[in-house]
Amino acid sequence: MRKEDLDEIQINNLISIAQKARTMAYAPYSNYTVGAALLAKNGSVFTGCNIENAAYSPTNCAERTAFFKAVSEGVREFDAIAVVGGPRDVEIPTAATPCGVCRQVMMEFCDPEEFLVVLSDEVMTLKEILPLGFGPSNLEIRD
Repeated sequence: MRKEDLDEIQINNLISIAQKARTMAYAPYSNYTVGAALLAKNGSVFTGCNIENAAYSPTNCAERTAFFKAVSEGVREFDAIAVVGGPRDVEIPTAATPCGVCRQVMMEFCDPEEFLVVLSDEVMTLKEILPLGFGPSNLEIRD
């Protein structure tokens, strides 16, 4: 999907869905809640929220939650994701940029030149936020 293919209505809809998903976050340690809305090529939208753990490393980000939900339901082609976050008591969250692990998961399933990341008022490609990403094509045998 090209940036110009994602119109303002779609952007606002994804952000709104991500904001609603954020309300489901389990973040008792950081109190930083994140929501994501993942748009599949088939038009489905999968949501995710961050889920913390007392041991910290088992914590799962909102973006990965959305991707894993989609993949577990057989969906593996995606156009865009909106991510919002902020302290729990902030009603209107701001853009939350995906962490490196989430960007790597995006590389597994998305074309970096076409997959769009919606960060409130900015829409970027995966390649823009992960310019030298490592994905499945790096493992292809070449002559």
